[in-house]
Amino acid sequence: MEKLKRPVYLKAGTDDFFKKMRTEVNETILQNSSLYLFNIIKSLGLVVLFFLSYSCILLFGNSTPLLFFFYILCGITMIVLFINAFHDAAHGALFKKSKHNEWFMYILELFGGNHWLWTRRHINLHHAYPNVPDWDIDIKQSDIIRIFPNSPLLNYHKYQHIYMWFIYPLYSLNWIYIRDFKDFFGKRNNYVKKVVDNIPQKEIYKLFLAKALNLFYLLFIPMIVLKQPWYIVLAGWFSMHLCGSMLGVVALVSTHVDEDAHFPETDEDGNLSATWAMHQMIVTKDFSTNSKLANFLYGGFTHHVAHHLFPGVGHTYYPYITPIIMRYAQEYDLPYTSYPFYHAVRSHFRMLKNKGVKENIMMTGEI
Repeated sequence: MEKLKRPVYLKAGTDDFFKKMRTEVNETILQNSSLYLFNIIKSLGLVVLFFLSYSCILLFGNSTPLLFFFYILCGITMIVLFINAFHDAAHGALFKKSKHNEWFMYILELFGGNHWLWTRRHINLHHAYPNVPDWDIDIKQSDIIRIFPNSPLLNYHKYQHIYMWFIYPLYSLNWIYIRDFKDFFGKRNNYVKKVVDNIPQKEIYKLFLAKALNLFYLLFIPMIVLKQPWYIVLAGWFSMHLCGSMLGVVALVSTHVDEDAHFPETDEDGNLSATWAMHQMIVTKDFSTNSKLANFLYGGFTHHVAHHLFPGVGHTYYPYITPIIMRYAQEYDLPYTSYPFYHAVRSHFRMLKNKGVKENIMMTGEI
């Protein structure tokens, strides 16, 4: 992959809205320590719930309905853990001490992930340059789907708004058993190599160990212990990933990639046309911010603008930060969008339909 210049944001002026906003948030919302404690209790509770559900698979899994029920509960809990607890810990926002966040992230390996890799691609690529072509790895993952305007348009993309309904439910399987290996060993379109010169050898060992351990305890142990045919256990394991992914994809498609999404490109010198804070406001959207259930399940994704402006803050603070963002957006005439999740999902698939055909130059989403 050719070496590209890292994008550079426009320098903020002395009257930049974010300096004032950050001061207000620090002096008011972040003084509430109970929200910090609630985040820790919620995160640890989700870990306990997952392994309780797994234990129930082994205890009650000889009943096929209960086997599927507890596998599905594991899948839902797994995704909620990713979106809430692991996401906050990756940003150093779950615990006050960085070493505690690092320790907590090691639990991710039990789910088949690699926290060293995820932290680098999520923080150093997605959060550093959200929606920027050739840099945001969370948007450009495969040629199966076309989102960036500068991505090649292939014949089958005209159907992507149809077939992605069937591919998105495989998201966690792709992440654990395909994407991680591509990011470690792939040579074509490997965005990770832009921010990592050399992958530590120990991380390669951990990668294989985590995948093997995850398959062993979630799939092979139930096959050995339970008096169920192997294919029934396999179907239960598959339903875990299927249901968890369907829940998680709502968050993934609702915050950056709707039909009105912007994909700002750099000039030949690598410069972007907006400040860092303004860029976050332009490319990020909220969804279902007033839903207590959505806020509990999706953590920092429902209030995603707050998350991108304050990534080092735990998601339990975001419902209280968002009203401040909305006030500043109105006062400074800033872009801010929030809509129900069903509108967000519908808009995403309309975007896929639009991006699957030859684009009108007026719809490239450049700023």
